[in-house]
Amino acid sequence: MTVRRPSRRQIHLAAHFPGVNSTTVWADPRSRSQIAFSSFEHLARTAERGLFDFFFLAEGLRLREHKGRVHDLDVVGRPESLTVLNALAAVTERIGLAATVNATFNEPYELARRLATLDHLSGGRAAWNVVTSSDAFTGENFRRGGYLDRADRYTRAAEFVAVARELWDSWTPDGLSRPFAHRGQHFDIAGEFTVPRSPQGHPVVIQAGDSGEGREFAARTADVIFTRHGTLEDGRAFYADVKGRLAKYGRSADDLKIMPGVSVVLGDTAAEAQERAAEIRRQQVSPQNAILALEQIWGTDLSSYDPDGPFPDSDPVPESSITQGRTRRGDTVAMAEKWRALSREKGLSIRQTVIEASGRQSFIGTPEAVAAELETFVRQDAADGFILVPHLTPGGLDEFVDRVVPLLQERGAFRTEYRGTTLRSHLGLPDPADREGVTARRQD
Repeated sequence: MTVRRPSRRQIHLAAHFPGVNSTTVWADPRSRSQIAFSSFEHLARTAERGLFDFFFLAEGLRLREHKGRVHDLDVVGRPESLTVLNALAAVTERIGLAATVNATFNEPYELARRLATLDHLSGGRAAWNVVTSSDAFTGENFRRGGYLDRADRYTRAAEFVAVARELWDSWTPDGLSRPFAHRGQHFDIAGEFTVPRSPQGHPVVIQAGDSGEGREFAARTADVIFTRHGTLEDGRAFYADVKGRLAKYGRSADDLKIMPGVSVVLGDTAAEAQERAAEIRRQQVSPQNAILALEQIWGTDLSSYDPDGPFPDSDPVPESSITQGRTRRGDTVAMAEKWRALSREKGLSIRQTVIEASGRQSFIGTPEAVAAELETFVRQDAADGFILVPHLTPGGLDEFVDRVVPLLQERGAFRTEYRGTTLRSHLGLPDPADREGVTARRQD
């Protein structure tokens, strides 16, 4: 294979482990366990074989419920992310290891210590996807319950990340420990951190969220933002908006990587790829799942409705608790009208509308066409890269790595080898500067 010289813009790739979400097709005979270590290992090793930047795990702090019953996809359990990633550090060599950990129901010292430990064990490959929660349903699993007002979730998260970075900075690169002290709105702590400075200084910080406050939080705090957008135009608008917020925090455009979550469906011809994609969407949105998706927006029992029939005439129920443990989708009345309008315009049933309206950004086509489209998004400033969300556990990345990655390499748009050992080096992020002017002492 002849490899061209690298193009000006290199694509970043990451892998999301498909678990308890509407993307995964559990009915496929190739689908395997979402909690067996062999599943995590297979996908992580495949992503590393494809020279991906990082392997990404979601998190769930309570089993979701719908109409008072545990959600079907949650009944087999949701393992704790950092525990899984510490095990994966032993069976991988270069790929980054990203854990989703909640900033509402954890404490900075304890979490900073766990993340720093993973960073050491992996040789500088740890990442933290910062998420928040304000609902009392999730809080019932924790001592504090649901005390935190929704308005405070990002202020606590921002202070949480700042405190974690203070702790990671309390050791110098040459092994000197410095006392830390933080007095703030949410945290009042002081002492000495137990874990020396890690190989990449700080674990990489990822943030997921498209709201205005989420974008501002990412611009101020994050190294990577995990987002979603449906078209090239939407991606470019999001990219320009978030990158435009960086300067006021003294950051450059390269300091934050924007990586939307996407799915990929391949075929030997465009028609075959479209046919495969349509079948996958039908499997993802079964008749039962179509009604469930509708109930999550309408906030009421719609089990009497035919998924192959028309939409309800009624509007959603505000502040409904029919679904617990899952965030409702913003303005549900506006969402309901949007779906009804799509149904009227195209003559679609409930299920057909959910299939068309609820899918994430997809790249569908031959390997050559998909490689070209991925590069177009990056070259036209709609993304810095992509987090691939496959529909199969654990073999959903195999075909992409075997058929698309070599084409991206031929185009000069993707690495042909890892050039560094840390996740920061994969992402092209600067190492954090050491905090100066603080008395330190060497630990023996």
